[in-house]
Amino acid sequence: MSMQEFIDHWVGDAHGGSSAGDRESSLLYLKDWHFVKEYPYYVAYTTPTFFVDDWLNMYLDSHRIHRDSDIANHKNEINCSDYQFVYMGEKGTWTPLHADVFRSYSWSANVCGRKQWLLLPPSQSHRVFDRYMRSSVYNLNDDVSEKLFPEFNKTEWLECIQEQNEIIFVPSGWYHQVHNLEDTISINHNWFNAYNLHWVWNLLYEDYKVAKEYIEDIREICDDFEGLCQRNLAANTGMNFYDFFIFIVRFALANVIELYHLQQPEVATFSTETALPFVYNLKSIRNVASKMITTEAFTTENLRSISEDNRNAFSNVKQILEEESFRRLLVTLSQAYEHIDRGQRHCLKSSTSYQKSCLSAICLNSDCNVVDHIISLISEVCVPADLVTLIDSALSDG
Repeated sequence: MSMQEFIDHWVGDAHGGSSAGDRESSLLYLKDWHFVKEYPYYVAYTTPTFFVDDWLNMYLDSHRIHRDSDIANHKNEINCSDYQFVYMGEKGTWTPLHADVFRSYSWSANVCGRKQWLLLPPSQSHRVFDRYMRSSVYNLNDDVSEKLFPEFNKTEWLECIQEQNEIIFVPSGWYHQVHNLEDTISINHNWFNAYNLHWVWNLLYEDYKVAKEYIEDIREICDDFEGLCQRNLAANTGMNFYDFFIFIVRFALANVIELYHLQQPEVATFSTETALPFVYNLKSIRNVASKMITTEAFTTENLRSISEDNRNAFSNVKQILEEESFRRLLVTLSQAYEHIDRGQRHCLKSSTSYQKSCLSAICLNSDCNVVDHIISLISEVCVPADLVTLIDSALSDG
């Protein structure tokens, strides 16, 4: 269905003479429209400052979420191209009960219309599942079976009405169901950063265990059992361990570079508080990487089975630092923290040009040796333990 057909249907419902029952059955809800990606030069809005520290969409602005060709098909790449959406729906349209993708944060801004939100804190999320934690309640307005969902009647929901021009923030792990009380248009972003990165890893690990359990009986006859587990994980959850490791390696390198420049004499007038976000980011990445060390995906045998492109994307530090996509990520990260803390960093205006020997948009040194500095810390990040070593070295330098 084209956008014009959708609008015509919407307008027809609003002015038609159909019965309430017929109208309800014909309601259409436009969800997950990648508006920003489709119209990159039409700046309809800017992200509120509270939500600028958005690693997920920073990354997807310059990188693909998947690198393996058997995972990165056209449909998958469109679905994962970014997590900045427009939703448009008539009165009566709704979103079923769910927790957000990757257990990310989300924010939703009503351009027009009203929404009813029903939210459940993570401490009660088990109560919307069956006794095997496999199936969850779909619609809170249905007659939910006590036999199938024995804990459901103990749930305590938070309810709020979101008006036009209001923004709601949904923390990680909060299940929610949303109803449009009027014709509504909203802007919705999913994102994560250092503060909820552990939620992403925990979801990946739990979903990996489920994916592995489903095919455990073919382990002995499968040439690449771990690879199959990772492909299934990417298909079901949106990324796998290797996708996630590439992601955190690149954010670790970007934060190490920013921290390195903030510690140089030419920017010594800035307080140590300016560096604190980058220190926290690195500690958060280290915490997650340390949990990945013992996973089967990163054994020597299983690493031999992944594509060279995938392996180089996290292991070859020099190659990463030379990639234009990494430079773009670094500039975006620098600009985001400048925006968040403009008062302290107003002198470090991000630039679209680079010093010849440097990568950072905030570098003030014409003969910067940051690449040599990074390589001196570590030249390859082959496994999560190497990433922990890199971060420890970078933090000890400070």
